[in-house]
Amino acid sequence: MAILIILLALFFLMYVAYRGFSVILFAPVAALGAVALTQPGNVLPFYSGIFMEKMVGFVQLYFPVFLLGAIFGKLIELSGFAKSITRAIIGVVGPSRAMLAIVLVGAVLTYGGVSLFVVAFAVYPFAAELFRAADIPKRLVPATIALGAFTFTMDALPGTPQIQNIIPTTFFKTDNYAAPRLGVIGGVFVFLVGMAFLEWRRAQARRAGEGYGDGHHQEPEPLGGEQALAHPLVAVAPLVAVGVLNKVFGVVIPRHYGPRFDFAAAGVKGVAAVDVSKITGVWAVEAALVVGVLLVLAFGFGRIRAQFTRGVNASIGGSLLATINTASEYGFGGVIASLPGFLAVKGAIGSTFHYPLVNESVTTTALAGITGSASGGMSIALAAMGATYLEQAQRLGISPQVLHRVAAMASGGMDTLPHNGAVITLLTITGLTHRQSYKDIFALTIIKTSAVFVIIGVYFLFGIV
Repeated sequence: MAILIILLALFFLMYVAYRGFSVILFAPVAALGAVALTQPGNVLPFYSGIFMEKMVGFVQLYFPVFLLGAIFGKLIELSGFAKSITRAIIGVVGPSRAMLAIVLVGAVLTYGGVSLFVVAFAVYPFAAELFRAADIPKRLVPATIALGAFTFTMDALPGTPQIQNIIPTTFFKTDNYAAPRLGVIGGVFVFLVGMAFLEWRRAQARRAGEGYGDGHHQEPEPLGGEQALAHPLVAVAPLVAVGVLNKVFGVVIPRHYGPRFDFAAAGVKGVAAVDVSKITGVWAVEAALVVGVLLVLAFGFGRIRAQFTRGVNASIGGSLLATINTASEYGFGGVIASLPGFLAVKGAIGSTFHYPLVNESVTTTALAGITGSASGGMSIALAAMGATYLEQAQRLGISPQVLHRVAAMASGGMDTLPHNGAVITLLTITGLTHRQSYKDIFALTIIKTSAVFVIIGVYFLFGIV
């Protein structure tokens, strides 16, 4: 019965997310409903002592990352840098390779620190024009954008500043470049197999005589002639700076502060010491994004000035919503992990999947799929099981870096089920429906999920990190 209650809470949260309701409201409802059915007299203590503690702890750690990432992405868009980079890549690859061009644009922008949602808005007009010119079915646009923005640069490639690659750093005391060779292997696998699938779908449509189509919704205005855009090298400089400085700060910060920062040594009493080794990855990304924002302002303020206030305010609002959404799911996970039924679920998973990397990947991707959120599912999984995975890995001689990369990539596995917020937003932007385009996105979901087991296999066979 206790296990059934937990499953009901999880599927209730999945259902309301799919129906478009905010998890900010329904995550605590689902969590406390499970408590009420298990320990009716303890609802209020669980709410204040576990749900809110976990939720506030998540905000404390990650809100600056969400905030700076949203501002950075918005400024990249307003400055025209995203458009400059897009046109440059299309110029190199050629408009005839429309799918490859759009995937590469999405990859460059997300790996440089631009939010997935911003990328979808920025890239769609170019994707629509290229697909129309090449007579490729519009229904393939969402999957093409998703491959570039929602997959290998989100969680596989080492150093990506996306939140899915940052969360594991606080559990395993790693940095954002953890398991670089495994990450590259996984990223290349997703890119090559994903591109092969998209090209197969394009060829299949061409043989059937299907073209771009008519009567579509949300068609963007035709792109005008060449505008006065920044040089592509100037436009890409802030993105490169974020990636490079992310690594530099990850080395410099622990050297400067040591493994712990003691406030008493600085003359401040009554404040607990900070475990620098646990938070270095977060600080490194934040510092790199600050520099990235300053570079965009320095290089493109003339283009940004007129829309600066409106754009920054909008990005702040978006970052708040994204943070509280994920934090609510994290609080939900904390409550569920404290219930008796979860111990039984944990034991069942542990007895079925003994190897910690497989256990971690299955648990993380399942929870990401149920919650419809890569960061939310991973947060729940690692909050409940992170310490156990680390202990098991140390006993077997597995590097924490491998745990980091497996968790990050697994979070980007089954997260893109139909109720996923990014999927719904992408379909809304492109004016398409789940019926028209989701099966191709789901194929990428399968490819992403299988990539996790590919890198586990590579590590098991060759010990590559």
